[in-house]
Amino acid sequence: MEKHIVQGRDTASAGVIGRPLDRSDGPQKVRGLATYGHEHVPERRPAHGYILGAGIARGVLTAIDTAAAEAAPGVIHVMTHRNAPAQPAFGGPTVPEVPQVFTRPRPVLAGDTVHYHDQPVALVVAESFEEARAAAGLIRCTYRREPGSFSLHGGLANAYRPERANAGMATDSVIGDLDAAMASAAVTLDSTYETAFGSHNPLEPHAAVAEWQGDRLTLYTATQTLANVRAGLAATLRIPADNIRVISPFIGGGFGAKLIVHAETVLAALAARAIGRPVKVALTRQQMFANAGHRPAMVQRMRIAAGRDGRLTGFGHDVIASTARIEEFAEQAAATGRALYAAPNRRTTHRLVRLDTHRGEWMRAPGEAPGLIAIECAMDELAEKLGLDPVELRVLNEPARDPERSVPFSTRNLVACLREGAKRFGWDDLPRRPGSRREGRKLIGYGMAAAIRANYLGATSVRVSLDARGMVSVQTDMTDIGTGTYTILGQVAAERLGVPVSAIRVELGDSDLPRSAGSGGSWGATSTATALHNACAALRNKLLTAARDHERSPLRGLDLGAARLERAALIVNRRSEPLSRLVAAIAPGGLSAEGSAQRGETYTAFSQHAYGAHFAEVSVDLDTGEPRLRRMLGVFAAGKLLNSKTARSQMIGGMIWGVGAALTEETVLDPRHGHFVNHDLGDYHVPCHVDVPNVEAVFLDEHDDKANPFGAKGIGELGNCGASAAVANAVYNATGIRVRSLPITLDKLLPGLPVA
Repeated sequence: MEKHIVQGRDTASAGVIGRPLDRSDGPQKVRGLATYGHEHVPERRPAHGYILGAGIARGVLTAIDTAAAEAAPGVIHVMTHRNAPAQPAFGGPTVPEVPQVFTRPRPVLAGDTVHYHDQPVALVVAESFEEARAAAGLIRCTYRREPGSFSLHGGLANAYRPERANAGMATDSVIGDLDAAMASAAVTLDSTYETAFGSHNPLEPHAAVAEWQGDRLTLYTATQTLANVRAGLAATLRIPADNIRVISPFIGGGFGAKLIVHAETVLAALAARAIGRPVKVALTRQQMFANAGHRPAMVQRMRIAAGRDGRLTGFGHDVIASTARIEEFAEQAAATGRALYAAPNRRTTHRLVRLDTHRGEWMRAPGEAPGLIAIECAMDELAEKLGLDPVELRVLNEPARDPERSVPFSTRNLVACLREGAKRFGWDDLPRRPGSRREGRKLIGYGMAAAIRANYLGATSVRVSLDARGMVSVQTDMTDIGTGTYTILGQVAAERLGVPVSAIRVELGDSDLPRSAGSGGSWGATSTATALHNACAALRNKLLTAARDHERSPLRGLDLGAARLERAALIVNRRSEPLSRLVAAIAPGGLSAEGSAQRGETYTAFSQHAYGAHFAEVSVDLDTGEPRLRRMLGVFAAGKLLNSKTARSQMIGGMIWGVGAALTEETVLDPRHGHFVNHDLGDYHVPCHVDVPNVEAVFLDEHDDKANPFGAKGIGELGNCGASAAVANAVYNATGIRVRSLPITLDKLLPGLPVA
């Protein structure tokens, strides 16, 4: 079976960690040689599956006529709930343990009940995709429609308290007496903000290729975490996880949408077993809106109490979010402020409203992205009430310790980000009075917001090997969702083993390799790099021991305590022994070692976060009401960078995501029929080049020795945290119109704009 290995390009090893190296997988991608999930060519000719979705959002499929589809040209098999293989029951909407959210069975075509619009009700397998799609259009379904709940606002009175929020966080936190603080404060703010449903739209849609060989399944797919998909699929198919191999070397984006098993994966596996040949199944762009998860809609109430000097005496954040009736997902938006600003009286809560949709899922910066919209817009409003500069208000309320956990911060450079950002953006010279600057028929405004993102580390293992040619192999099932994992791991191995990057071969995305935490939660690079660091240390010890003791070693008997690995050689005093010659003598078959990473006591003893500050300039057209971004700056403190070029790319991408959430992105749920109305990229508007003309990201020098051996922190989602609020605050500064329901579309501005 083909292996997918990315080899670095020629670069010296010394000080290579942190350098802005080009992506090692770049040449494969631009030449079309990087193989994505649906592009894999199995050993036998594959068939193609097309999913037919339900035409109602809640009810029962009372009849399904597949005769015409079965007789259509090229059709091999039509699978419905009547002939689908038995699968375990899905179970209740919640599971007792966090890992089970990822690994629980997810049966498809397991009954006649319809839980959400476009839920799969049939799979047509044919010789070509076009034949399968055409035949699916011949299936006739009859439904008994049942009343459904499709409005977050309509269900607010029935909101309930979940047992926990996402990532195992406490549902609520209460310190002191917020109500008393609000009653006695000199200045208070009590405002409600709304954020819309958001939809994942990675460039690569969800897809899978399934191939059985006896009782063993090989699955080619796009997944961020191979171990989760393997376990979830094993539970669904009722087979041992060891009988499943998942291969995912390249992924065209994920953003949280590819963390668990989805319908296309299960159906590809079921169909391939049923027809005895490989099957490819891909979701269309339209199908992804209902079947690949979404960010829940939210109503967020902010209550803040402060003295005349601007110091907070109370901080309250109450979130009510949508969740699916079939499966609960409580995005931890209210947890975002628990470590952000000092205030003695605090209250944060999460409540959910059940709707008849597919489940909500993790979407870039879950919790922080929507939570900071409310927090940072509220802080902007409070600054205006107090007559304070918004930057100074945040500096005034900088905590010395974690405000709720009462533990020290590992590092905290939020104030430095605010100060540096204000300086670079020219903040002190910009107008504070809303609507005070015009350029012709455009109003110009400026806004800022703080950013915070929790730093995590996930259990990960990596194998590293050194062969007799001096080549180093790095192996783990970790994935690269476009963030630069191949490149970063090559840099780490090169520096730790003293060889050029061109001598490093990185193999990822295969469940036969050591298990990683995968790409998610901004922990992929640091977790895998830490495990690789430990593997390299173990390999170095093996090499030194063999070099000292092996009878064929040219260094036998020498004291190697001060030996160094540099320039592809083992250097002892003034003697330099090339690694290729040394390994050929002492271990012709090569040397290997494994290393692991797992969360240690510093993750409980310290509050670990990355920080940032966003500054935005926008224009609003007086005639059309259209808001446009003109420039944006983000300044971030996220520990040591493993690759400054890929890090900057991640920040800019996250900031652009925040611009989309602020100005354009909204998935509209029809309150009558329960389907997402704008389920394609023609109507779901993501920013393009013209929407983001000048976006820049800057990093401060930082080292967090409590995080990992590198002092690095996760960054993949940090750029998205607070970015939307900065843009929203800039729109207010431009127009004097405070829009508290995002995205800020022209219809929300036009009625309040001056006519002259």
